[in-house]
Amino acid sequence: MNTKQKRPNVIFILTDDQRYGTIGALGNTEISTPRIDELVARGTSFLGAHIPGGTASAVCMPSRAMINSGRTLFRFADNGKDLPEDVVTMGQAFRESGYYTHGIGKWHNGTDSFARSFSGGDDIFFGGMWDHWNVPVCNFRPDGCYDCEIPFVPNFSANQTPVYVLADQIHAGVHSTDLFTGDAVRFIENYEGEEPFFLYLSFLAPHDPRTMPEKFRNMYRAEDVTLPPNFMEMPEFSFGWTRGRDETVASYPRKPEEIRQHIADYYAMISHIDENVGHILDTLDQKGIREDTVIVFCGDNGLAIGQHGLMGKQNVYEHSTRLPLVMAGPGIPAGAKREQYVYLLDIYPTLCDLCGVSIPASVEGKSFARMFEDETYVTRPDIYYAFQARIRGVADGRYKLIEYRTEDLKLTQLFDLRNDPWEQYNMFDCDGYGEITARLRARMQEYREEWGEEEHLFGRQFWEQWRRYEDAALHGVGQPKGASMVNQTAEWGKAKKK
Repeated sequence: MNTKQKRPNVIFILTDDQRYGTIGALGNTEISTPRIDELVARGTSFLGAHIPGGTASAVCMPSRAMINSGRTLFRFADNGKDLPEDVVTMGQAFRESGYYTHGIGKWHNGTDSFARSFSGGDDIFFGGMWDHWNVPVCNFRPDGCYDCEIPFVPNFSANQTPVYVLADQIHAGVHSTDLFTGDAVRFIENYEGEEPFFLYLSFLAPHDPRTMPEKFRNMYRAEDVTLPPNFMEMPEFSFGWTRGRDETVASYPRKPEEIRQHIADYYAMISHIDENVGHILDTLDQKGIREDTVIVFCGDNGLAIGQHGLMGKQNVYEHSTRLPLVMAGPGIPAGAKREQYVYLLDIYPTLCDLCGVSIPASVEGKSFARMFEDETYVTRPDIYYAFQARIRGVADGRYKLIEYRTEDLKLTQLFDLRNDPWEQYNMFDCDGYGEITARLRARMQEYREEWGEEEHLFGRQFWEQWRRYEDAALHGVGQPKGASMVNQTAEWGKAKKK
């Protein structure tokens, strides 16, 4: 390593659909993650890391837009499909500050923003999900012109007409996790630049289809997997997403044995990632630069897999919005934990502070770098949640309010996260909780203004529904058609109460 180098390297490792509670060292006794556990031991784990939710059904697209822009949820004209030129991306900020930036794997936010973010790259996947064994990937193009397409027939037994995907080639039979890790290892081994590097490694796993090498497929038996306490065979109510794509990967009603198999496969994919994280750590050690490198490990969004009768991430329960986040390296305490709230969009300005990079004016995230020195420091006393135009919510560390407002549903949930971390018992209509509900509702409406939510289509739609219900109640005309919670729960059973 160049002895003149003063700023640390950065390796940003991002997984796809990995929820909180999937790391052995952080409390999951059924999963094997020894190399990520090593990161936990060497670094600081943020137990209150969240995303706000999503404006698109593919929650990972706005989530990754927030991560790479440092901007809040409603700032993207097309839900993060691309990041406009006036948004300085994380890679771009490091590149313009003198870092060599290198991008590998999934990039879900357009070719233009990738091109201005990275000085180099390997096997770039411009999309959301794919067959892990046959991922269409692009070579890095210095001119930023990603226009090469290859034909692909998604279901050749039903339709022989090809579609065209943005790619230069497919590495047939190479699992995406191994493909991208191999690229990262070679980059680290061969990098001899004078400037520090910023390596962005973005996996497709553990997103379905949940397939993995045989070694990992046989690592977990479904019968040994414990169902979560909030497992339900059916959702308690419908907010219009029961037939969304992620919800159809398992049958209704949810069968315990089927959900156990889903979880076993999910764990297997994470253990496969874990082994590959180990390859990266070993390469850093072999080159003698681990102590000079900041490592970030996090997921982009969570996943239900049977919790609350759901399978996907198109909601704002903890299983879908709370993520693993571990950081290790120079200036970061070893074996430390922080329970304060942070958003993933806050990582960008935090890395800037750690690496001496100026935080661009377009960034709205809040650096939590001070937490490394002061374990009591709070950047976010509460956090906001949203999904499309259907759900809004807010949590203050103890209580969490969720509001559903659709054409067919008006429903409020209030959870005591300290005593009910699995969000099983709705306290909204229980005696003594009125003031808490009123306070959180007021804060939710403050967030609406702070985040400029009604400039976004889904923001306008949600708050129009909100006002419609409020007006109906104010004028004593009863609920709008279809608004009854009783109607929604008649088929699937009554909501639980403590």
